[in-house]
Amino acid sequence: MSVVVRFAPSPTGYLHAGNARPALLNYLFARKMGGKFLLRLDDTDVSRGTPEFAAAIEHDLHWLGLEWDDMFRQSDRLAMYDEAAEKLKKSGRLYPCFESEAELAAKRDQRQKRGLAPIYDRAMLSLTQEQYERAIASGKTPYWRFKLSNTPVVWNDLVSGKREVKLTAISDPVLIRADGSPLYTFTSVVDDLDKGITHVIRGEDHITNTGVQIDIIAALGANPNRIGFAHVPLLTAGDGQKLSKRTDSISLRSLRNDGIEPGAIIAYLAALGSSADPQLLSLHDQSKIFDFKKFSASSARFDLTQLMALNRKLLHKLNFADVQSRLPTGATEAFWLAVRGNLDLLNEARGYWDVVAGTIVPPVIEGEGDYLRKALELLPAEPWNDSTWSDWTNALKAATDRRGKTLYMPLRLALTGEEHGPEMKPLLPLIGRVRVAQRLVIAAS
Repeated sequence: MSVVVRFAPSPTGYLHAGNARPALLNYLFARKMGGKFLLRLDDTDVSRGTPEFAAAIEHDLHWLGLEWDDMFRQSDRLAMYDEAAEKLKKSGRLYPCFESEAELAAKRDQRQKRGLAPIYDRAMLSLTQEQYERAIASGKTPYWRFKLSNTPVVWNDLVSGKREVKLTAISDPVLIRADGSPLYTFTSVVDDLDKGITHVIRGEDHITNTGVQIDIIAALGANPNRIGFAHVPLLTAGDGQKLSKRTDSISLRSLRNDGIEPGAIIAYLAALGSSADPQLLSLHDQSKIFDFKKFSASSARFDLTQLMALNRKLLHKLNFADVQSRLPTGATEAFWLAVRGNLDLLNEARGYWDVVAGTIVPPVIEGEGDYLRKALELLPAEPWNDSTWSDWTNALKAATDRRGKTLYMPLRLALTGEEHGPEMKPLLPLIGRVRVAQRLVIAAS
């Protein structure tokens, strides 16, 4: 059986690391198995979803390199949901309800006072046709609940093994709102069956949803075993709370704007929550080593420090061709090779480009005027190459008897404006004699 998986975001916010992870895991599994990866936009909640968020989700997935084999929107499939709902109504599994939120809250309160679980009491199952018609005539509009089975749902999870959901401990879920719009729990099942989804890969927080949806699959006349499930451990923020769209600092949009490379994010998310160490590999190679057996059932903490370390490691190995289009105009391969080992984020390269091609003004270095004027006097003539820095500092060493930091630090500070940075050996020829001389004069004054 050919594998078909899907990533199904709601366009109600920007993608963050927590929901980009199931997108990546679905993609890697599909590619490993030679199957298909589908993108489904769950956009039936028109009160919260926007076209702008939908476009942002597509942009973020493209940026990560996750290309889908097919894409569809739930808003285009309402007729299919209506047809499935009618089937459930006729079989008695979808029944109308008229209680208000206040009435439901009062019922839950009463059940708790009696020591009972605060689940729905199924009072509307006894509604007669006459009562139903009277409610409609009085202007009430029903919402529709799904009657859950009385037996537990059991499946073999690809991550955590045997799992069980006791449906009797859950309220019959609302599948159709009073305004007629279908909810995710229902539409997701209809789409999965229609599109031939073979595996649903998502977070551990969907375990109860899975039990309910397996029951809906059976009620629609399909084989519940036709879909396999994998529930991966949740990601948490530094405070231990679940990652969410409200955690903007770890939205893909923010990470991208901060200069984090997609390759670093992929390496980190592919391994997070598993026994594997992150590996900076192509998506193709990541798919080859993907394995559900490596994942733990425990939640994993998303650590920006670890992601930054991976980003730094990735930048230090990138070739000029990989970044040329994102470097400042005029930046050369020699420049990239000179500075890449000092970058945490790619956008930091702009500061070094100002050093070699701009008009930075170095600080006046107190007490070093004579030394810097001597450095200007001994400054070699051009052309310059990789040996110029050594030739110049050796001449200064002989003339001033300086060594170590006292020899090098005033020069670095005068030429770059910083006490630390890339090696001066490759940087000096890029700055050029005119800029070096100008900066020495300023720093010595």
